[in-house]
Amino acid sequence: MILDKFKLDGKTALVTGSNQGIGQYYALALAEAGADIIGVSYVDDFDETKKMIEAAGKKFTSYQSDFSDRKSLHDFIGKVTADFPQIDILVNNAGTIMRNPIAGHSDEYWDKVIEVNLSAQFILTREIGKRMVDNGYGKIVFIASLLSFQGGITVPGYAASKGGVKQLIMAFSNEWASKGVTVNGIAPGYIATANTKALRENPERNKAILERIPNGRWGKPEDLMGTVVFLSSDASSYLNGSIVTVDGGWMGR
Repeated sequence: MILDKFKLDGKTALVTGSNQGIGQYYALALAEAGADIIGVSYVDDFDETKKMIEAAGKKFTSYQSDFSDRKSLHDFIGKVTADFPQIDILVNNAGTIMRNPIAGHSDEYWDKVIEVNLSAQFILTREIGKRMVDNGYGKIVFIASLLSFQGGITVPGYAASKGGVKQLIMAFSNEWASKGVTVNGIAPGYIATANTKALRENPERNKAILERIPNGRWGKPEDLMGTVVFLSSDASSYLNGSIVTVDGGWMGR
């Protein structure tokens, strides 16, 4: 039965940045589909996520790691792979954004965004993914962005990092698709979260954004739940190296 292909019973999923916002709903979606969840964030603030996952009847384990710190990232990888020798699903959601016009966009802004959004994604995927290759099975979902395809305004580091994520999806897929590991991405549109608060509170930008979205509204984290389950399940077994845009039609304009 086709619906059985979407079930994640018996699977373990690692969802980065799952203490709030979109990441929290990715974790909930996978739990509702049957997976146990591992969460990691730079702050150890998982009370709400833990309640949501356990209410769905699944196990939740949390870790703290600062992905802008290479040592902290490697320490986390060592701990989580020791505690969970088999991780079936990896959702690379953790990220950061720093806004400032290009002329004043500092080295520190650039370095932090690239480290968190691109370098850490590569390292974590390499280390978790090679174990998936050894097991002959795995699902990797990167979180790209509309700025994987566009340049954006006042966020050059973010745009560069998300462009890089688009390339990583294809690079990993090219090497691992034949080994039982699918690698794909989700490009969320304009979703109402803390990251987009500044845009929603700017009347001119908010108006311009809404006028371009055919759906006529900002997205909600819940709008992304079905896509992450699809990409994490056997329903997407022949999909590889692709990015699914969930944007209310933005990219069609």
